[in-house]
Amino acid sequence: MLDARALKFDPAEFEHGVSLWQDAMRRLKKNKLAVVGFCYLVFVTLVALFAPWLVPYSYEAQDLALGATPPSVDHWLGTDYLGRDLFTRILYGGRISLMVGFAATAVSLLIGVLYGATAGFLGGRIDMIMMRLVDILYALPFTIFVIILMVFFGRNIILLFLAIGAIEWLTMSRIVRGQVLSLKEKEFVEAAISMGLSKRQILLKHLIPNTLGPIIVYTTLTIPNVMLLEAFLSFLGLGVQPPMSSWGLLIHDGAEQMEQFPWLLVYPSLALSLTLFSLNFLGDGLRDALDPRVSKD
Repeated sequence: MLDARALKFDPAEFEHGVSLWQDAMRRLKKNKLAVVGFCYLVFVTLVALFAPWLVPYSYEAQDLALGATPPSVDHWLGTDYLGRDLFTRILYGGRISLMVGFAATAVSLLIGVLYGATAGFLGGRIDMIMMRLVDILYALPFTIFVIILMVFFGRNIILLFLAIGAIEWLTMSRIVRGQVLSLKEKEFVEAAISMGLSKRQILLKHLIPNTLGPIIVYTTLTIPNVMLLEAFLSFLGLGVQPPMSSWGLLIHDGAEQMEQFPWLLVYPSLALSLTLFSLNFLGDGLRDALDPRVSKD
């Protein structure tokens, strides 16, 4: 006969289960480089966002009598050839570069996720036609395409967001399509179909949410590509126009005078490089955290 005391249990003795996202966050926190990269990105974003309240100078304020001077107490990172404070311009330039990176990536996500998910879910001839169109677009020289758009429609910052985002969605569409092709045969999709849900509901409420892991990882890798493309366009003089600045434009100006005033090239390049490294570290950490098969646990 069982003792009544043996049937008693302490709930604290049982370990609570964790969700997949909680488990991913636990693994991500163990990746020191990813955590450092995330903290640096948050810091840079906040500093760029609150730049008007953090610096005593305007990004377009000139002092021609001062000219280009090396770093000093009054100007921590020196000034450019027009006497503008370089630290201020780097902060304001970070606003533009980060805004282009995030906004253009959002555009590419919206197009790529919906396009790839639709192609993978519908399958058959529709999938074949849609993906052949992606193959054709892949063959086009997209950097030249963006340059043509900027020349033809004018150098507008909003157009820059749309142009870069509209060419970065192709790889995302392929990734999402591959995920949807493997997911649409799963039991939860068959259950949703048996419940009478429409294709739109199945796609938006069941399939796309289950592809968030690869989407998040690739997003952190798309942002650096977008920022590099913006920097390249600004370096060519087709991106952000003076008196506004971006890191790419500052690097362009610094490269022209690097022999006389090396700080004009070093500091903007360092700001862009550290941000790109941080995004890549965060992307690698998210990849390991969201895919237990490559986890080091």
